Amino acid sequence: MSILIDKGTRLIVQGITGRDGAFHTRQMIDYGTRVVGGVTPGKSGEKVHGVPVFDSVADAVKATRANASVIYVPAPFAVDAIYEAADAGLALIVCITEGLPVRDTLGAFHHVAALRRASGRSGPRLVGPNCPGLISPGLSKVGILPGQISRPGPVGLVSRSGTLTYEVVHQLSSAGLGQSTCLGIGGDPVIGTNFIDALTLFEADPHTEAVVLIGEIGGSDEEEAAVFIKRHVRKPVVAFVAGQTAPPGKRMGHAGAIISGGSGTAVEKMAAFEAAGVPVARIPSEIPRLIGQALERRRRGGGRGNARPTRKPAARAGRSVAGGNGRPGARGSARPAARRAGARKR
Repeated sequence: MSILIDKGTRLIVQGITGRDGAFHTRQMIDYGTRVVGGVTPGKSGEKVHGVPVFDSVADAVKATRANASVIYVPAPFAVDAIYEAADAGLALIVCITEGLPVRDTLGAFHHVAALRRASGRSGPRLVGPNCPGLISPGLSKVGILPGQISRPGPVGLVSRSGTLTYEVVHQLSSAGLGQSTCLGIGGDPVIGTNFIDALTLFEADPHTEAVVLIGEIGGSDEEEAAVFIKRHVRKPVVAFVAGQTAPPGKRMGHAGAIISGGSGTAVEKMAAFEAAGVPVARIPSEIPRLIGQALERRRRGGGRGNARPTRKPAARAGRSVAGGNGRPGARGSARPAARRAGARKR
């Protein structure tokens, strides 16, 4: 299984007649994604790689029954493209475009969120902007992630960094660790889907057995994700934080990847994960080993497989804890044993 996309995804490409839109439309079709239409105002009636082009998203949805969109529209018009896709009723909107003004993105974020609340959280979901999109190996890909490096399997991956996503996916596949879905959420200060959203989806997916989380310096998303993992995620998680050698005030490509005011450093983020019991890789090549060990522990009956302390130590809870899996063992078994011992003495 997968999250967000699968064989049933019916995709339209906003900006399909542009250079990037046309190129990646071909790549997505070749991978097996059902690209059912494209949108470029004024180009209705044309075709790109056999895909019909429409003047508006509403027209494309009406004609094709599309349920998802990917945006390759240039930055000055990309925010309007998000609004248009959301208002057309699409369930998934993936914005690849980078360079969107933060204030404009914030408006689109709130618009999408309002539609989602109004529809009982079954409304549109925005991924990005400034993201590589996502891929569910063997099922569908939406965006620019290379399909040839991924393979189906039980590991979910969520990342703020595009190129690190490719690197880690390749290393996982080379180690025989396939993926359920690989999701690039983007590195801008305002994004439609964050780590907590992705972790919630992976936790609910029965075929995702473990999760790799790739963070980077700047902001507080990783720290918030660490708290969420400790409280709500039962599956093993392995983390990596990029920018460990970046000096304060140094931006790393992404608009959100900047340390400001002494906060958002790699050290702080790694410490937050370790405090939550999440193993942290020091370099990307350590990730396959760590996730492999976590999967092995989980399959042996060790629960999450994360090296985190249980919430209630046995001494405090008055009960045994089995296997370090965070779940109480035979509840109440210690007290009947004590009563039996007392009875023998009497």
